Amino acid sequence: EEKQASSGTGEEDVFTRSSPSFFTKLRRSLQARHQHFLDASTPHRFMRWVFALMVITAFATRVILVRGFYVVAYGLSIFWLQQFIGFLRPKVDPGVLEFTAEDCDGPELPTTADAEFKPFIRRLPEFKFWYNMIRATFIAFFLTFFQVFNVPVFWPILVMYFFLLFYTTMEQQVKHMIRYRYLPFSHGKKRYAGKEDTGKVIVQ
Repeated sequence: EEKQASSGTGEEDVFTRSSPSFFTKLRRSLQARHQHFLDASTPHRFMRWVFALMVITAFATRVILVRGFYVVAYGLSIFWLQQFIGFLRPKVDPGVLEFTAEDCDGPELPTTADAEFKPFIRRLPEFKFWYNMIRATFIAFFLTFFQVFNVPVFWPILVMYFFLLFYTTMEQQVKHMIRYRYLPFSHGKKRYAGKEDTGKVIVQ
């Protein structure tokens, strides 16, 4: 009898452990809906960036109306700039390839217009760039409802610092692009088209 009671208790423990709680089910359901929304919005690039512009406009309007939270806006703009640089940079730094090419006799990357076409692969893909911007903007918008983050500061100084940082960062990025001769876009590269289908059927 004791063995049966212990086995019955063990089955109840297994059943209790295997059944998720209400909050676990809710979290999984929200994660599934969130992932479904991301998967559905992936091919709609134009609409995604229109939505991003609306969210950014809402955040800017919030900051202007309350006349505060300039430190939050400054931190958000720095994060945007960091993500933008990752969007412009290639996935593999040409400087690293140039350094490793000196120590080996392997194949080199194409540097002429007649060389093999290779599309530009970004360090930060477009979708992740959009998603990171949206998520950070939502978090910053949420922080504007808490006065603890409303640090008093002379906002023109922050604007001047941001434009100075933007200028120096973009100057380095342009020099990097000129030095290693790449563009952060695959548009305009040579493309090869097949023969035009005339619709004629040849019977042999």
